[in-house]
Amino acid sequence: MNVDFLPVYRPDLSGNEKLYVNQCLDTTWISSIGDFIDRFEGGFREITGAPYAWCVSNGTVALHLAIHCLDIGPGDEVIVPTFTYIASVNTIAQTGAKPVFVECRSSDWLIDIDDVEAKITPRTKAIMAVHLYGAVCDMPALSALAKSRGLHLIEDCAEALGSTYDGKHVGLFGDVGTFSFFGNKTVTTGEGGMVVCKDEALARRLKTVKGQGQSPTQRYWHVELGFNYRMTNICAAIGLAQIERLPTILARKRAIGDLYRRLCAERLGNIVSFQKLSANVVSSDWLVSLLLPEGTDRTKVMGRMQENGVDTRPVFYCAHQMPMYSNSEHFPVSEAIAAHGISLPSYPTLSSADVARVVETLANALV
Repeated sequence: MNVDFLPVYRPDLSGNEKLYVNQCLDTTWISSIGDFIDRFEGGFREITGAPYAWCVSNGTVALHLAIHCLDIGPGDEVIVPTFTYIASVNTIAQTGAKPVFVECRSSDWLIDIDDVEAKITPRTKAIMAVHLYGAVCDMPALSALAKSRGLHLIEDCAEALGSTYDGKHVGLFGDVGTFSFFGNKTVTTGEGGMVVCKDEALARRLKTVKGQGQSPTQRYWHVELGFNYRMTNICAAIGLAQIERLPTILARKRAIGDLYRRLCAERLGNIVSFQKLSANVVSSDWLVSLLLPEGTDRTKVMGRMQENGVDTRPVFYCAHQMPMYSNSEHFPVSEAIAAHGISLPSYPTLSSADVARVVETLANALV
């Protein structure tokens, strides 16, 4: 690959990752038992403030585990934004429940609470709030609505590690929160995820079910249906090394996001638009994403940028337009964002000169 090529993401593995992985190899603790599992979970609880946190094999199974352990299944409905990564929706369907799609807000691209309220039926069992690109849903309002209607509240925080609302970390507002550590996330373990919660009984069940439903006191005695959703000690070792540097990583990513917004305003004016966050929100700026002008050929713009060594990716397509979930519903705000949004290179080792190059490349591609 050309050294001048700027990908959308590149993990920063410059800390203790190799040291810790080699410790796993030297001790032969390479599977789902080992010291790094406990250390990673403990570190994650410390940085988020979550009373309970259990690591799992990826972010998708974290969501499925959460939904399953809330006893959501056939005949139930779960409200979810149509503008989201498909795992948010698939994991609902995998339990036998029905995903009920709702609109997002044009300001921050996140779940529209008015549409949520309108879609609640006697079959509704839960609301799934998805914090996209580091932005944070209106959690106080969603929490109040869920409580008033007797509904579970699930937070999909796959893209929002480090994001807060009124100083409170995402994942701590609802019944359960889930995180992803895929290679392009703020903290990576290659593949991996985490479930967090505040309720002790739910925490015990999450831990039991992720380990094949095995009794915590009697080995090979299985007390309920479970899954093999365990993280390996090697992945946890990488994760621990990552969260040791999380404050530094977040500071750099936020600086990159601020620089993108400033340079785009200077070079492009109001031609492009970013997610608009409320004053209560501090975003992790996971992926800096923006909307191209209406009528722009997004494919051509992305192709021109690729030709000049700058990678981009489209934002997510709407779930209600996917073949397996296709229906006659229309969500104009979500559909417009899905059609015009792109994500820019956003990794923490990106230099300020690199950011300026991306903005200039974007400006030239829009001509």
